[in-house]
Amino acid sequence: MLPQEIIRKKRDAQVLSVAEIRAFISAIPSQQVSEGQVAAFCMAVLLRGMNRDERVALTTAMAQSGTVMTWDVPGPVLDKHLTGGIGDKVSLMLAPIVAACGGYVPMLSGRGLGHTGGTLDKMDSIPSYVSQPDRDLFRRVVKDVGCAIIGATPDLAPADRIMYAIRDVTGTVESLDLITASILSKKLAAGLDALVMDVKFGSGAFMQDFADAEKLADSIHSVANGAGLKTVAVLTDMNQPLGTTAGNALEVLEAVEYLTTAQRDVRLHAVTVALTAQLLVMGKLATDMDDAKRKIETVLNNGQAAEKFAQMVTGLNGPKDLVSKPEYYLKAAPLIKDIYLTGEGYLARIDTRAIGLAIVEAGGGRIKPTDPIDHSVGLSHLAPIGTIANGKILFARAHVKDDDAFLRMQTRLAQAVHFSDTSPGSEKLVAKTIL
Repeated sequence: MLPQEIIRKKRDAQVLSVAEIRAFISAIPSQQVSEGQVAAFCMAVLLRGMNRDERVALTTAMAQSGTVMTWDVPGPVLDKHLTGGIGDKVSLMLAPIVAACGGYVPMLSGRGLGHTGGTLDKMDSIPSYVSQPDRDLFRRVVKDVGCAIIGATPDLAPADRIMYAIRDVTGTVESLDLITASILSKKLAAGLDALVMDVKFGSGAFMQDFADAEKLADSIHSVANGAGLKTVAVLTDMNQPLGTTAGNALEVLEAVEYLTTAQRDVRLHAVTVALTAQLLVMGKLATDMDDAKRKIETVLNNGQAAEKFAQMVTGLNGPKDLVSKPEYYLKAAPLIKDIYLTGEGYLARIDTRAIGLAIVEAGGGRIKPTDPIDHSVGLSHLAPIGTIANGKILFARAHVKDDDAFLRMQTRLAQAVHFSDTSPGSEKLVAKTIL
């Protein structure tokens, strides 16, 4: 089957067969198709689109382009994925909570992309933690502990890794078909029984417009279930940072405090419970959402979830006492200084994307893929929308390397907030759930 004929067919808006899609995708890792042909295929898909059956075939072929994992464990294999956001550290709590409830979570996470933070970068802020272990260690930790948060290994969905790099430099990242296949191929390859997909919308999200986020959620839900992976898609608000911190080490610290104390940000807790409960129900670890929420509160309050997190860190070579002494291990920034912003009335709107970019520019993210990250950089004590200001407001505490970085951060944040005489009201955190 000639790759150029497959490209030509899609270019002319024809429907590709399962066999054609499988033949093209399976030839990518072995370089039997060229980078130019992959780029042409991606552009044809972007411009002409795919129907549901084509999307399912594409996703399945990408998942089967490498190793597909199987698990010999006595409980359901569950996972969660999100489309990126600022301050979203839900994965760090969800995985150990599910493990404490009897599930198994082989969580394959990514690094930060653009203005959004990456779960893998957060885990890399833990000294000596092996975020990309070999497959044997990964399997052992998942089986013994119940969860492991790591980066995808090279043998999982290798066609996706190659295609993504090509899409990144050929203007084809935005294709809904390719986004769907890229996200789900790694999840199918991980051998899951069920997945909850957190699709963000709002000023800090990859897809800011709710309608666009809804289309992605619908596509992921339809394709995942069509490919045999039981999936619930949840649309959640990202019009302000999630939690009180943004930045790698600071988010790990907030996650540890969440698991070990009752001091939990209300919005962060609501999203964590909503997503975790869906997984427990899908995995038959709870009879319904109310039962799932009771189980979540139980393992948080009795310390079992915190213990699972500690065991996961230790199992992946991190410090044994991270949970009891997080400030000792998580690197602090050289300069920690409060940012006060002038304003009257209510904090009504936050340009959340600008918050993420400010952290990236201060060294807490990457401008180029090869850039190192300063894991100590970020913001804590973030003020939520609705905070009342009387001339001045403590908006955040900056964690940066020096005074110049602080001033740049302060300027960025001043431009990112908007005040109003009227209360903004409360947003709907979970806007829609696609069951």
